[in-house]
Amino acid sequence: MKVLHLIGGGDEGGAKSHVLSLVQQLGNHIHVKLISLRPGPFADDAKKMGIDVEVIHSGNIFKDINSVRRIAYNGGYDILHTHGAKANMIGVFVKHQVKIPVVSTVHSDYRLDYLNSLLKMYTFGLINTVALRFIDYYIAVSYNFKEMLIKRNFPPQRIYTVYNGISFETPIELIPQEAFAKKYGFSIEQGDVFIGILARLDPVKGHTVFLDAAAKVIEKCPNAKFLIGGPGDELKPTLEKRAQKLGISDNVFFLGMVTEPYSFFDLIDINVLASYSESFPYVILEGARLKKATVSSRVGGLEDLFEHGKNGYLYTPGDSNALANHLIELILDEDKRLAFGENLYTTASENFSLQSMTATQIGIYDKICTQVAKTKKDGKAYDIAILGYYGYRNSGDDAILKSIIDRIRLKNDELSIAVFSNTPYETRTQYKVDSVHRFNLLEVPKVLSKTRLFIAGGGTLIQDGTSTRSLWYYLYMLQLARKKGASTVLLANGLGPLTKNKNRKAASKILNNMDAITLRDSNAYDELLSLNVTKPITKIAADPALALENRDSTLGLNILKSEGIPTDKKIIALCPRKWKKVKNADKILAFIADKIVTDFNAIPVFIAMQHPNDVYFSKKVLRSMKQKGYVLTRRYNVDETLSILSNTDMIVGMRLHSLIYAANLGVPMVGLAYEQKVGFFMDSINQPYVEWNEKFNMNDLIANLHDVWTNLEGVKEELKKIKPILKKKVTDAIDLTLSLLSD
Repeated sequence: MKVLHLIGGGDEGGAKSHVLSLVQQLGNHIHVKLISLRPGPFADDAKKMGIDVEVIHSGNIFKDINSVRRIAYNGGYDILHTHGAKANMIGVFVKHQVKIPVVSTVHSDYRLDYLNSLLKMYTFGLINTVALRFIDYYIAVSYNFKEMLIKRNFPPQRIYTVYNGISFETPIELIPQEAFAKKYGFSIEQGDVFIGILARLDPVKGHTVFLDAAAKVIEKCPNAKFLIGGPGDELKPTLEKRAQKLGISDNVFFLGMVTEPYSFFDLIDINVLASYSESFPYVILEGARLKKATVSSRVGGLEDLFEHGKNGYLYTPGDSNALANHLIELILDEDKRLAFGENLYTTASENFSLQSMTATQIGIYDKICTQVAKTKKDGKAYDIAILGYYGYRNSGDDAILKSIIDRIRLKNDELSIAVFSNTPYETRTQYKVDSVHRFNLLEVPKVLSKTRLFIAGGGTLIQDGTSTRSLWYYLYMLQLARKKGASTVLLANGLGPLTKNKNRKAASKILNNMDAITLRDSNAYDELLSLNVTKPITKIAADPALALENRDSTLGLNILKSEGIPTDKKIIALCPRKWKKVKNADKILAFIADKIVTDFNAIPVFIAMQHPNDVYFSKKVLRSMKQKGYVLTRRYNVDETLSILSNTDMIVGMRLHSLIYAANLGVPMVGLAYEQKVGFFMDSINQPYVEWNEKFNMNDLIANLHDVWTNLEGVKEELKKIKPILKKKVTDAIDLTLSLLSD
């Protein structure tokens, strides 16, 4: 593998350390070359480290682009790896000319890079913002930065994470502390405690917060001295004036550019990061290597390194009071400083080494090359596209999608996935997949033409009970996907009712052309046979949500408390929806909720599966109650809802997936079958339900509630036995689906 790195060459601090150490280490494993777009210390240091570096700086941007293009083409490089605004811009031009993938490392929040210069913000900053959109792949140097990019609509599956790493083995040359102090213009007195910040003087680095905290600290700890190291002539006068105004100039020292960072960390007692935004700053790791107690703003990926109160302190960016309090505590407690330093060293050396960073980076290169090779072979960009009733704030459909994606990634986490959704942004950010609007007439055909396997996943999509229009939409999408060359699968679906002859004929024809069909229950299988669908591979599966992993119940318990729900009694959850086929449904449910209080001495809690419609209806029920009931008003994701329900003792469910959640969690339940799918599911797990339509019988419902309530432990044992059977049906259906992809 051959990788060409391209960087502006004026970089300092963390970005410089990251690129030079990474490229040097990569050279031990693959062929790598570095291009610097200007001469100077960066390129000079690269040469001293034995890196194959070439400086391209003609003064003519077009000549520079052509020079980079020529090197990339003649050298036969597999990947162009860019760093920074100018490199990103050139990379975009080169990738179209040489036809190689470009990956860019995002070292910082690109929107905050030039806060101290409006000219640079609207030139380099704007160029970088645009250029990044045309890059093929991205490497974020913290998980937080990956989240940031996803929220800004960068493609989730083309974003990787590589945490910064340093060598914890190579020798360090240190200047004696007295010599270092003399060089940078300050003195060391007996009893001094030094607090240091090493960062370029830039508004985003939070030096004003550092100075404000210093003023508070000096009032209680006059022996504290504050060292500020880093370049930045433009901001320095402003900071010096602030120190004078605060009356702390005698205790604050501006060192300018520090060329011996490890000697800086060797001298100080406490390392500080005060930034408003960071990725994963090297100064933290460098301080950790010298076992320095650290107080940092809670930015970037630092929560993955720090355990607050055990190996350091984290505080909210901008909170000078919190920073000051942490500093005062550490200044007055030398033992704690030493303990924090030792603990931080242990965590950093075990998890953030240069070797780990390099191995992760090479793994990313391998994945990129594999994806590029696959696309060149068949012209497809997505392994899988998924369609269902997604993006409508329905917890059940969200659970189906989450389970399908989780199961696919358990089998192969390198598969690329696109989802058709009613709320693409929400789907993209929540599940880390590409997503387009399910009714986008331009994008949907484009995605399908780039898809290898199309999955119509979960729910009851092929039915005309809701509307013929919905049925024809799904049939059209199946037909279009096949026409675009994708394999097609109906995954763990319900089926029917199909009442109109025209609809049955269309469904039969299109379903017979599919590659595989897995169905949610035996009733759906019978319906499929009645349509004379015999050609696809067919299996009976189970609802994908039954394979979701159970979550820690503590999360749900805290949510219940936050919404004012008493947790000192047994809780029975009610998960209704508005349904016109039962007259006075709100009053009937209110009566049932009252019986829960009087008969079982339990607390009735209404939990919405579709937000906010179920909340509105639940509040209507609550107004008809005579006893005290509760409604969870906020919207919760799948994991949160599962965790909430795990804290309940019984579930009365009208929404199908409230009952599926109950089966997954092993919580006893009674169903209100407003549609046949509810009755089918309850029959399949041998649990009680009543018809929730014109046939509704109050006595039957009350009897079922009492039967289940008096046999809670027995029901739990039944559900415990059946769960692995249902889960295996789901995993078998996923295996069958993915086998078509491998074929």
